[in-house]
Amino acid sequence: MRGKIVSMALAVLLLGGCTMIPKYHRPEAPVPAALPGGAGAGPSSAAPAASELAWREFFTDPGLRAVIELALANSRDLRIAALGVERVRALYRIQRSELYPGAAVAAGLDKSRIPAQASSTGTAYTLEQDSVLGTASWEIDLFGRLRSLKAGALNQYLATVEGRRAAQISLLAAVADGYLLFAADRESLDLARATLETQKSSFDLIQQSRDAGVASDLTLRQSQSLVEAARVDVARYTGLVATDKNFLDLLAGTPVPADLLPGRLASVAELKDVSAGLDSGILLQRPDILAAEYRLKSANANIGAARAAFFPRISLTGALGTLAPALAHLFESGTGYWSYSPQITQPIFAGGSLIANLKGAKADRDIAVAQYEKAIQSAFREVSDAMVLRSALDDQLSAQESLVKALDESYRLSEARFKEGVDSYLGVLVTQRSLYDAQRGLVLTRLARRSNQVELFKVLGGGL
Repeated sequence: MRGKIVSMALAVLLLGGCTMIPKYHRPEAPVPAALPGGAGAGPSSAAPAASELAWREFFTDPGLRAVIELALANSRDLRIAALGVERVRALYRIQRSELYPGAAVAAGLDKSRIPAQASSTGTAYTLEQDSVLGTASWEIDLFGRLRSLKAGALNQYLATVEGRRAAQISLLAAVADGYLLFAADRESLDLARATLETQKSSFDLIQQSRDAGVASDLTLRQSQSLVEAARVDVARYTGLVATDKNFLDLLAGTPVPADLLPGRLASVAELKDVSAGLDSGILLQRPDILAAEYRLKSANANIGAARAAFFPRISLTGALGTLAPALAHLFESGTGYWSYSPQITQPIFAGGSLIANLKGAKADRDIAVAQYEKAIQSAFREVSDAMVLRSALDDQLSAQESLVKALDESYRLSEARFKEGVDSYLGVLVTQRSLYDAQRGLVLTRLARRSNQVELFKVLGGGL
């Protein structure tokens, strides 16, 4: 008899290991196998892969590293993401605990007065019953319902972990962009101030010439317009630098010390080049795509739970303890008590809710597939855009640098011709303004190129 009981228990445990979860197949990536653009669209293939490069190696500037450290330690967004991981992990543990028997101990006193009219003896009396009982209950997961729910909760937890990693990468990129923008606006402010001083000197010189009867009022007013335009730029960039600092403080989660702020964009150390490679399969390792795949696996596991709901649930409940009519006799001989209550529940009619629940689980799985595929497509586009822009920005930067050099030489020649009396001062003013605009454009182009490097590092899954 004991052998049969052991055999039945082993059979139940073996069957309990089975589930009705559909076999998982990773959907094919709905993007080309190779990243577009070829070798000319991105950094040199000799550069390290972004996913293999720590953020401290990519961001080489000491000040930027220090600000990123502040953000990692104080960012509320990252803290929320980390707490979200803890919350989902707790939910997973709750779900996992349902696979195991639950036990509890309860002590109770039940005392009641039986009136004479309800007494079989015709005399009123008091009935008392004291008990100390240990109870245990267990649902035998014969068809894998609980295991399916556990698998779904586990994959939700893993998706949250990847979401936290994606949040960290986004934070790194946001801090770097904010740091570079602050440096660029501060450099533009210095340029605007220097230009204002030059324009004021020119205006004073023209005013003296006008008073001497050499320069015209038109030339004086044109010079004055350039002075006022430079003043506008100084005021504008002063405001931008202040708001950039506020934004950087928000990202860092704490005020950034002044000694960590960059002076000019040109003073910020160059970022390290990364290689994108040619295979689009590298995108599958991005945290956001891994999170989408874990959510897909969770939805797939929920189908198993919905299928198992059509089959019987088997639960075992038992109690063991003592019962006595008085507390003083509770642990005496002959007060032992036990009960054993196996139960099988088979759904017969549920108004179509079980079928609807299964259809809903399958629809959730299909939605998760579409979301996973969309995440891959979005990642492919982000990498493609960053690689194409990288090549275009390299060409643009080279052209902008040549333009600045040409206009600088043009300004020097215009000033020399004015001093020789060959040309009027109007030519000097025009070339001076053109040079200033080209210099501002150069700052913006350098900012765009560095921001593109940060974006490429981010979309390739770097920063972990």
